Amino acid sequence: MSDPLAGLLLVGFPGTTADSEEVRARADLGVGGWIVFGRNVQSPAQVAQLLADLCALSPDPTLLAIDQEGGRVARLRAPLTVWPPMSAVGGTGDPETAFAVGQALASEIAAVGFNLDFAPVLDVNSHAENPVIGDRALGSDSELVTALGVPLLSGIEAAGVAACAKHFPGHGHVDADSHYGLPVCHLSRGDLESHLAPFRAAVNAGVASVMTAHVVYPAVDPVNPATLSSAWIDGVLRGELGFDGPVLTDDLEMGAIVNEGGIGDAVIRAVRAGVDGLLICHRLERMQEAVAALRGEADRDPEFAARCARSLQRLRALAARYPTAPAPNLSQRIGVHEGLAASLRSERVASVDPTAFRPQNGLDT
Repeated sequence: MSDPLAGLLLVGFPGTTADSEEVRARADLGVGGWIVFGRNVQSPAQVAQLLADLCALSPDPTLLAIDQEGGRVARLRAPLTVWPPMSAVGGTGDPETAFAVGQALASEIAAVGFNLDFAPVLDVNSHAENPVIGDRALGSDSELVTALGVPLLSGIEAAGVAACAKHFPGHGHVDADSHYGLPVCHLSRGDLESHLAPFRAAVNAGVASVMTAHVVYPAVDPVNPATLSSAWIDGVLRGELGFDGPVLTDDLEMGAIVNEGGIGDAVIRAVRAGVDGLLICHRLERMQEAVAALRGEADRDPEFAARCARSLQRLRALAARYPTAPAPNLSQRIGVHEGLAASLRSERVASVDPTAFRPQNGLDT
């Protein structure tokens, strides 16, 4: 039986169709959105049908999400336009190019049927040994990331796709990967301001959503990663920066979270911190555990239940604001921006195989 609180979950799933027991079990929970990874991808037409079928299984409206950044993190490749990493956009230093890239990239995923892109990366890549951000970032200079990040996200949203500024408050100054462990950023509160600047600008520009980082910043909260920190979410993001839209976690099955405790405890702490959408990208039993934990806490604590209700409202409003449907004549709407992508592509990124629709990379989880 479905539980309304499962609407806080955005979930991944195995397979390439929506008629499996695994997908049906997630739909029966009442999840609020779906995340497509490379494992779910065969062709544009197949993905478009998959998304339409997921919508039919879900409450209306629903969120259909993907990590489509460009470069290493792009779940959809050719025959869609194959984009270089966003460092190539940063290299242009041109806000008009950033807007054009955002709009072009998002127009193609919108044509397939997505309404939420976990992009752009607004991290300032300021640590030479950062193992996970690198060329996903627009650059290593805060002013550049701010100047190009806002038009990039504005371009995404101009194409009818909700952007998601990530990874708040900045994953760029660590030497560990939160996929595998819990990074710690030792910058002072003052030095963190340069990493916050792109997010502050994104909020001022009306970005649709924000994704949190599974990183501890002792200058603000010495114990909790930002995802689970009320000091960061309720305090800085909502209080200081004034963001009232939906806040989404990064995948709660990443090592930074599950290696530190159970998923049930994590979802309760995230909601109490001010988060709305809870990403659980792999295991059904963890999704079930999360829903049971949310229900138990909501039944015990009216204040927590009220937080959940506000979060559900934010997520539903986001989905309603960005309606989704695969485009007719799909083949005529995709792969049409290769000229712009080619103009950005360097010799270094030209080695990416543009023929493989399903990407093969370490972040394709």
